[in-house]
Amino acid sequence: MTIFLGQTAPDFTADTTKGEISLHQWAGDSWVFFFSHPADFTPICTTEMGMTAKHAADFAARNVKPLGLSTDTVEEHNQWISDVNETQGTDLQFPIVADPDLRVAKLYEMIHPAASDTAAVRSVFIIDPAKKVRLTMTYPMNVGRNFDEILRVIDALQVADEKSVALPANWTPGGEAIVPLNVTTEDAQAKYPDLKVLKPYLRVTKDY
Repeated sequence: MTIFLGQTAPDFTADTTKGEISLHQWAGDSWVFFFSHPADFTPICTTEMGMTAKHAADFAARNVKPLGLSTDTVEEHNQWISDVNETQGTDLQFPIVADPDLRVAKLYEMIHPAASDTAAVRSVFIIDPAKKVRLTMTYPMNVGRNFDEILRVIDALQVADEKSVALPANWTPGGEAIVPLNVTTEDAQAKYPDLKVLKPYLRVTKDY
């Protein structure tokens, strides 16, 4: 099935390195950074797992739970985690889904046959506390993810939700925000005292 933005993230129950979980129940009231990697005991994946673990405090500060997946077994995951911790200088604590039968990978369209019939590509799904898919990204097998961007886009989604604003290109926390088109300029001027009207359709303010 195709995963569309705004739809409810497909639920599943699967074994992980932290025991069996059901996605929706496990997520609770948190955001979820759900990401796949091609295989255990591979170099790029090792660096990505290490980077996710190193950012544990950053994810926690944003109320985000990381959840990894590959088409390997729990036993293989647990053996590999030791290598990740040793080579990346970290302590990996987030769960990794075991998916040797490709059930979850196919549910989330993580298998791209032109790349591999059995290994997942580097898919990213950001899921909000309402269990809605808010962002998807897909990286090829030979290019690692940018974790600064993953954290930035989570910040952007959370600020946009909280402040009812939109965010421009290259936005980072503290930068200017855009007033959505469904807000009149008159209402925007009352709500945002520092409003700048660059064009009738382009009005900027602080992201507060």
